[in-house]
Amino acid sequence: MWPWPPREHTEKVDGQQDKPRRGELRIYLGAAPGVGKTYAVLGEAWRRKERGTDVVVGIVETHGRKKTAELVEGLEIVPRRRGEYRGHEFTEMDVDAVLARRPEVAVVDELAHTNIPGSRNEKRWQDVLELLDAGIDVLSTVNVQHLQSLNDVVEKITGVPQQETVPDEVVRKAEQVELVDITPEALRRRLAHGNVYPAERIDAALGNYFRPGNLTALRELALLWVADQVDVALQRYRQQQHITDTWETRERVVVSITGGPESETLIRRASRIAARAGAELLVLHVLRGDGLSGLGPAEMGRYRKLAEQLGATFHTVVGDDVPTALLEFARGVNATQLVVGTSRRSRLARLFDEGIGATVVQRSGAIDVHMVTHEEAGGRLRRLLPRRSPLKPSRRALGWALSALVPGLATVIGVLLRGQLDLSTDIVDYFLATVVVALVGGLGPALVAALLSAGLLNFFFTEPLYTLTVHAQSNVITLVAMVVVGVLVALVVDTAARLAKQAAEARTEASLLASYARTVLTNTAPLPRLLEKVRENFGLESVSLLEKQDGEWRRVEECGPNPCGEPDEADIDVPVTPDVHLTLRGRALPAEDRRVLEAAAGQALLALRQQRMAAATARAERKAEATELRTALLSALGHDLRTPLTSIKASIGSLRAHDIELSPEDTEELLATAEESTDRLAALVDNLLDSSRLATGAVRPQPRPVGYDEVVAHALSTVDNSDSVVVDVDERLPAVLADPGLLERVVANVIDNALRHGKNGRVAEPVSVRGSTYAEYVELRIVDHGRGLRKGAAESAFAPFQRLGDRDNTPGIGLGLSVAKGFTEAMDGTIRAEDTPGGGLTVVISLRAYAAPQVVPLVDIEERVR
Repeated sequence: MWPWPPREHTEKVDGQQDKPRRGELRIYLGAAPGVGKTYAVLGEAWRRKERGTDVVVGIVETHGRKKTAELVEGLEIVPRRRGEYRGHEFTEMDVDAVLARRPEVAVVDELAHTNIPGSRNEKRWQDVLELLDAGIDVLSTVNVQHLQSLNDVVEKITGVPQQETVPDEVVRKAEQVELVDITPEALRRRLAHGNVYPAERIDAALGNYFRPGNLTALRELALLWVADQVDVALQRYRQQQHITDTWETRERVVVSITGGPESETLIRRASRIAARAGAELLVLHVLRGDGLSGLGPAEMGRYRKLAEQLGATFHTVVGDDVPTALLEFARGVNATQLVVGTSRRSRLARLFDEGIGATVVQRSGAIDVHMVTHEEAGGRLRRLLPRRSPLKPSRRALGWALSALVPGLATVIGVLLRGQLDLSTDIVDYFLATVVVALVGGLGPALVAALLSAGLLNFFFTEPLYTLTVHAQSNVITLVAMVVVGVLVALVVDTAARLAKQAAEARTEASLLASYARTVLTNTAPLPRLLEKVRENFGLESVSLLEKQDGEWRRVEECGPNPCGEPDEADIDVPVTPDVHLTLRGRALPAEDRRVLEAAAGQALLALRQQRMAAATARAERKAEATELRTALLSALGHDLRTPLTSIKASIGSLRAHDIELSPEDTEELLATAEESTDRLAALVDNLLDSSRLATGAVRPQPRPVGYDEVVAHALSTVDNSDSVVVDVDERLPAVLADPGLLERVVANVIDNALRHGKNGRVAEPVSVRGSTYAEYVELRIVDHGRGLRKGAAESAFAPFQRLGDRDNTPGIGLGLSVAKGFTEAMDGTIRAEDTPGGGLTVVISLRAYAAPQVVPLVDIEERVR
């Protein structure tokens, strides 16, 4: 019998009859095994129990972890149900027993677990749903690799297929999702201390699934998934509370397109804005309710595909008032920035309707609005008529206005003060009016002001009054002088403005030239970057540098699609030398831009010569390295050949000496010395021959199934001091597909290297040889506790003659690990070097298993990582 009767889980709804209450699900999400999910779940169970809540343990997997097992003690545990599968006995959570017990809270570990065939449900998360339907709150755990949407991503990162998954929707519907986070370094330390896996599985786990890069990627996946979950919860809350104000909790950029030719420009510009802000991008098309305007199916598909390529989502809403529909959508998705294009209307049309962009800016409130210019902006007339005046449009508009107002003002003053002012004063006023307009508006307004001033002066102030008839010759001279003064002042103003514009263009050219020079001086491969800069700066389709070799043009470097193959194919051809041309394709450029292009072409020639000089320097360095390598080989051979030959000669000389009487023991010792030196000499020659065979590709493995245990045994028989090696290779490990002879040489070379270099001071700790499986591979680890390698030297450890510069007296020329690497790769295997926890070097030999162990679907990732 249970300690107390089962509880009824009911709740009242709107004062009506009680209806069953659904339980709440709380999930502890982790990035990888061992982060502490189960420990956190049990801690929460104890907190609830201490508050008087009825808590039971439905199922918890301790995996032999002492601290986790200690937390389970003292909690009520519902007995598990036992079942048999493929001749093995397993235990599963007894769902019926938990339902019959009806606690307030049940702890159910490992949500993604697969139950054995014949169970009540196929998956444990289905068991949890039953408990929730019965009104029982559930505390559970799951790793990010078990989420169905991330299953394939995790397999690409770790190389381990995930057999057990849980639908994302199950986890998203949980009332609480708590991330159990720990840094990759802390998790690896926890693993190395034996707090996650038993000792025999630590090395394989650290070297495979629990590599720092893997853990960092998994951690980022978990953080991003939880961030999305928090965002969904925020949206749900805003909808429930009818909140429409923008909360800037996360950057979101909405770009509005009309389907016009500028739409692609807007989407790409918005993508760059979102990328810089690390924001989510949403592309919106507002479809008018009348259905008379909008994107066609082809355009809709094209822009939707572009949005997907840029990582954005495409949305369509219906609304007669485009600004209102756009802002409602932006506030609904809690957007922080809006991107709209400038109006395509002409200035006259904008007097009657200011356009969508201006309306959105006025109504946007807390949302930032970006107005993006494009080639379609400003109406057709503006695009067709070029602006020749160097003055700004606003200044010219003011000049046109003053060309009528200022002469009119001078006329009003002259008429009002007719009795007090004479004709000369009126003439000066009109001259002043003409000069003011010329200074402000330039040549066109100045001409209008001069002609208008002359006409008003003649009409109102010269005899005969109120007619345009000119009688006096002096009046004609005055009118002509007025026009000339206006033109001259306007020309001075236009010239000054043009010079200022030219100065600005010169500053731009100087900036571009300085940028090109920096590119050539600061980049290791400057030519591609230089051509790309030229293409971007001038908005070209492609740029290529051509060189004539043997009478034919060849592309030395290129950027952009459809580059030119000959100078005649280019829209712009800039000769650098008779045999080197810079060719550009895309559009015609004005003559003033050719100066910059000619300078860029000269920089391209310098970049080409610099690259060729760098290549020549690299070849010279390789030759020097080869010479140094040959010197090192001769030096090493001179030492390592002379030492055993000297020992052999000395032993034989002592044996042949007639004046020395040797005891049987002395004779045996001399013979042993000669044999040992001969073996060392033979090993040296073998390594040299093997290195030569690898270099020429003459190694032809003959693979067959072979066990690591027998290979290690044979390898140890050829190694000196083999009694200092501790072997832990289970004979039940799967066989590997390898050439037995080559694999024996690999193992012997690595063990010999560990024995000679694995000493730590005066203490010579034994070398360990361990075997384990990982996925479809079987790995052999040779572990020493010596000085190890300096940081970043793991890859160079397998290069030949790495003893160059060493100051120790150990024999060998540094070919052992190089030969081992070549033989292993010839057998389609891998060999790598790792740091031994606590100091030293671990060499891992990984070969594909001949018969991969059968994957039992019940075993989750924590059981597969070996």
